[in-house]
Amino acid sequence: MLPTENRLRRREDFAAAVRRGRRAGRPLLVVHLRSRTDPHVPGGEIPPPRAGFVVSKAVGNAVVRNRVKRRLRHLLRDRLSLLPPGSLVVVRAQPGAADADHVELARDLDAALRKLLNGPPHRSAASGDSPRNPGSEPGGRAQ
Repeated sequence: MLPTENRLRRREDFAAAVRRGRRAGRPLLVVHLRSRTDPHVPGGEIPPPRAGFVVSKAVGNAVVRNRVKRRLRHLLRDRLSLLPPGSLVVVRAQPGAADADHVELARDLDAALRKLLNGPPHRSAASGDSPRNPGSEPGGRAQ
């Protein structure tokens, strides 16, 4: 079980992590991470990281879905210390997660978290980080 303070429960929080967070997909699961943002924080305190799980009917019947959720909760509980304070995490199980064992789920979760936590930051084209046209120079003519 995840501690109460680490559970993601509100629909708005799930939506914030999925829509505005970064995503890392693996064969068995997809992890969405929105770092260091929590709209429900009063004042300046930083809350602990919170996690939620999405396991659709495509994964299996209720027994299978609950087993997958229990395994994912157990795996993520041991990895909460890796997450930045105030972050929101949503783990979405893919249909293959139903047949996966504990080791396979752990491998995919670790790979997704590693990609999200150590990956390069998102760069937008508006920030000026896009490559220039190689045939032109600033303030000059192309030859």
